Amino acid sequence: MISSIPKWVGNLFESTLRPNAKVLETSYISSQVKKIRFQGDVSKMNFQIGYANVLRVSETEYRNYTAAYHDKEKGIIDIIFHIHKNGVGSNYFDSLNVGDETYIGPSRGKKLYDPSIENQFFFGDETSLGLACAFLPILKSNNHPFQFYFELDEENKNVPKLLGLENFTVFVKNDSFRNEKWICDLPLFKTKEWNTGNFALVGNVKSVQTFRKVLKHQTRGSVYSQGYWLEGKKGL
Repeated sequence: MISSIPKWVGNLFESTLRPNAKVLETSYISSQVKKIRFQGDVSKMNFQIGYANVLRVSETEYRNYTAAYHDKEKGIIDIIFHIHKNGVGSNYFDSLNVGDETYIGPSRGKKLYDPSIENQFFFGDETSLGLACAFLPILKSNNHPFQFYFELDEENKNVPKLLGLENFTVFVKNDSFRNEKWICDLPLFKTKEWNTGNFALVGNVKSVQTFRKVLKHQTRGSVYSQGYWLEGKKGL
């Protein structure tokens, strides 16, 4: 996915990349988690589970974010941002206020959901909360047994509840999900109904890779994954 382009390319396509969405509402779920409601033309966007929109955060930088909610008729899209104060995207969206305008591009990405599989499992962190919010109503409407696991900073441990998520377990972020032995001892692996589940893993690359490796050895399920960020890497 695109993270940056040369300034001259942006200038060349300025008419295409100009602001096309306005900020309607903003709210902080915690000091690190901000929800913004935008309004614009989203009628042609494809909001599949696992897809993300590219948003312009500077003259040359772009970042990918998943819609937590959308209404094509009203032209509304909600996005949840991790405000970690350590990047151009985080700082940009922290600064946005009601009435500001920005560019939101089309949706595209990777498949993370197989509706034919009964049991659905989701793993992520702060960067994954929007996707979890989009996933929940689909899981409920299709009558899937489901479980969310989140690794979150201490100050964000109540965020899933405040966002209305259900059937979730929060683990305080301490690198446990980079420990294969620790992952093997999770309750997930104690019940056989999850042996053939649909596993969607997103968020930190190292956590996702380790969890994926364990699932491949411990289950016969379908594992879908997408790394959203990696320490020291810009614009993943």
